[in-house]
Amino acid sequence: MNKFTFALEKTGSARTGILRMPHADVETPCFMPVGSQATIKTLTPDEVKDIGYKLILANNYHLYLRPGTDVVERYGGLHNFMGWDGALLTDSGGYQVFSLSPLRKMSDEGVTFRSHIDGSEHFFSPELAIKYQESFGADIIMALDECPPVEASREVIAAAVERTHDWALRCLKAKTREDQALFPIIQGGLHADLRRRSAEGLVVAGFPGYAIGGLAIGESKDQTIEITAETTSILPVDKPRYLMGVGSPEDIVRAVAAGIDMFDSALPTRVARNGALFTRQGRIDIVNASYRGDKNPIETGCGCYTCTRFSAGYVHHLFRAKELLAHRLATLHNLYFMRQLMTDIRQAITDGRYDDFARDFLSNYRSTNEAVRLSQKRQWLKERNKAEDAAA
Repeated sequence: MNKFTFALEKTGSARTGILRMPHADVETPCFMPVGSQATIKTLTPDEVKDIGYKLILANNYHLYLRPGTDVVERYGGLHNFMGWDGALLTDSGGYQVFSLSPLRKMSDEGVTFRSHIDGSEHFFSPELAIKYQESFGADIIMALDECPPVEASREVIAAAVERTHDWALRCLKAKTREDQALFPIIQGGLHADLRRRSAEGLVVAGFPGYAIGGLAIGESKDQTIEITAETTSILPVDKPRYLMGVGSPEDIVRAVAAGIDMFDSALPTRVARNGALFTRQGRIDIVNASYRGDKNPIETGCGCYTCTRFSAGYVHHLFRAKELLAHRLATLHNLYFMRQLMTDIRQAITDGRYDDFARDFLSNYRSTNEAVRLSQKRQWLKERNKAEDAAA
């Protein structure tokens, strides 16, 4: 199998390149759909591939708990288990441990936590996080990190930076497979100096790529982009930069201008299942009564399966009738939109007109009201954690 490499094709603040991995070559900037449980919700692997995706994300925390690393190993790895022949990135599970587990104990050795599924006690160390991800066989694996909440004190965030740095070095030492690329995660909250400390320390260690974590967890969009830009300015030009958990179209367009190459988020698929569909004018709520009987597609000119076969009025009806097909058609549309957006972004960079593209896109795209968005985001995080606690 080929080893991981990254080749820049167009340099500048907004860049294009190619990630070459054992299972696929992927053009950047790229968006990765999230399949935490070894599936992109409502879709088959072939459908995801047919949309145009070659790289998707799965999650170490979720798959460790269920079905378990032993089960995945019986299949020879995650690719065989889930029937996906493209490239995979597995997150270490650090964010999930800190956001989903109601009870956890932290030490420099690792973190002890309780499963959100049955309350059983478990332990993650940097070494175990690597062991499990190596057994899954993803093309890109992530170092274990500590991700404090955005409202944490500076002292707590500074301690997390130090621990995350130490854990990244331990992950690097524990790694044995040459066909997997290990990315560390830069932390530091909204403190520019802590972000710099985290980034500079990890750059010295010489990883093949770098992830920016601990953002898009409750701060404003402007803060997200500001910290992202300050962080990428420290990172090596010839290594890929991955902004974790950012997936709204307007944020991606702005973050690409700040030098980001890779994105992931469950947002496009999660909001699709709630009837929120992406268009070039912004999100629409297909459940709204205004779409009753609408004979037009969700977006005129969209080439997705949903828009080429069905009307907005039909998709509206499916949501109103609570039919499962509604979730599938909405997900197909949103993932196609994201794939097409990334294609357009890469072409604009190649043509040397990205500034114009970004300006035009952002002027036409109606963003969610910021105060409403933050309130909804925090409420969703609260309800998600409450639901996970109840499941335990």
